Amino acid sequence: MILAAGGVVWRETVDSKIEVAIIHRPQYDDWSFPKGKKEESEALITCAFREIVEETGLQVELGPFLGDIEYESTAGAKKVSFWAAKAVGDTTKFIPNSEVDLIEWHEIENLTEKLTLNSDKEILEIFLESPFKASKLIMLRHAKALARSEWQGEDEDRPLDNSGQQQAVKIYSVFKVFGIKEIHTSDAVRCFDTVKNLANSMELKLIISNKLSEYVFKKNKEKSLDYAKDITESLRTSGLTTLLCSHNPVLPRMLEKICKSSEIDFPERKLQPGEAWVLYLGKKKCLQIDVISAPAL
Repeated sequence: MILAAGGVVWRETVDSKIEVAIIHRPQYDDWSFPKGKKEESEALITCAFREIVEETGLQVELGPFLGDIEYESTAGAKKVSFWAAKAVGDTTKFIPNSEVDLIEWHEIENLTEKLTLNSDKEILEIFLESPFKASKLIMLRHAKALARSEWQGEDEDRPLDNSGQQQAVKIYSVFKVFGIKEIHTSDAVRCFDTVKNLANSMELKLIISNKLSEYVFKKNKEKSLDYAKDITESLRTSGLTTLLCSHNPVLPRMLEKICKSSEIDFPERKLQPGEAWVLYLGKKKCLQIDVISAPAL
């Protein structure tokens, strides 16, 4: 099966109306959402971001996962994964390219009739029901660390193993798509080393706190949980996409604390090293949780 990804790109006008971008592809003479094939070893979410930027020239920040569509193409069975994507910066300029010759912005009520493919119309309906305007909190488990049995020093000094170091290098390619503005990390070496390249690449100063650490959590759970709650409340006010990097025993309890009154499905399992939950937060409740896989090695 051919794997591809794309997005529903939106912007908010000065009078608070939502407009969505559609592209015209001269090869097919149709109007659709930007999308394209996944490259080898590329994450689908990274593919969606890349294809949107390449086809539209827009800078975007990805939001909630919208779902997959499957259909038969001339090249065989195809599966396309879609995310909501907020356009940021200048959205008025467009340079035609080899795949796209026109881009148009339409208000929601006028969009369905403009789309050529029924599958795009289905994705549009999902987009309209999604929390695409919600604030984002990313909860990242540190990359793969050296086993406790193989480390003789203090646990907070336990480093990443070779696989974890490779994950840490590749984390930027996955998480750059969200437009992160703040990064909080446990002071444990394995957490700090997981996000330092991400922070450097995004020119962000790491906010380091032992309240996100496993040892403080064991001594005083409420101190750790309150730290996560404070980040969440600040995020709801500021709207700044925030990532926090912590540990497996800590993150599930933080998730429960933040989303305890929310009527959504919780993840079925704990995070593996290098995986993350992306929480989409309304004014009082968590509206959606997406799982982001660890970078492929």
